[in-house]
Amino acid sequence: MHQFDPFDGAVLIDKPAGPTSHDVVDALRRAFRIDKVGHCGTLDPNATGLLIIVLGKGTKLSEKLMSDDKVYEGTIKFGETTDSYDAAGELVSSLPVPPIALEELNATAAAFQGDVMQTPPMVSAVKIKGVPLYKMARKGIEVERKARLIHIYNFRFSGYTEPFGQFRIACTKGTYVRALAHEVGQKIGCGAHLATLRRVVSGKFDVKDSIPFEDALKLSSSDFQKRVLPFLTLAQAN
Repeated sequence: MHQFDPFDGAVLIDKPAGPTSHDVVDALRRAFRIDKVGHCGTLDPNATGLLIIVLGKGTKLSEKLMSDDKVYEGTIKFGETTDSYDAAGELVSSLPVPPIALEELNATAAAFQGDVMQTPPMVSAVKIKGVPLYKMARKGIEVERKARLIHIYNFRFSGYTEPFGQFRIACTKGTYVRALAHEVGQKIGCGAHLATLRRVVSGKFDVKDSIPFEDALKLSSSDFQKRVLPFLTLAQAN
């Protein structure tokens, strides 16, 4: 019979813009003195939303939870291209934005649905020979990256107010939404980058059931424990 500690499981955190996913892990580890803490699926520092934090024996399920499909909402800014494909990067080019109808954006987005071979951006955590790409990018080095198969279930724009388009996307793990934003900009002809990104769903878990990071840090140990989804609940999650 397995013995489970009350902290063996996971807690759903709503990550704000600013801290890295590792920062969130580190702060929770220190605040609640839990030896083993990890996260399932990195969010870029500027990205917000659902971050599944695994605790204790729950860390054994991180691969299972990480492989789940994801849903994101965000905005794309047209007319500006950056080296990282998002707002954190250096401006590479700036072009006038042509008149864009919402129907045109959705026709462009629809072309990306289904199986897609996607090349990771240079500014990413993918490692080549043990070195993260972003470290090479900082030195001005660009290397060939292998394209990876991803699947986009749905990609739609809900609104457009020049130069910003609001979208929602459902996709498999490992999808670089900022790379998609870049490619949409290329197809429209004026360039674009990802302005904001929020993860709203990961597998069967929804950001609506999460607790804001700042609020989690203010909880007592017993109140934080009440937010923990038990190990067995996670193990049975589809």
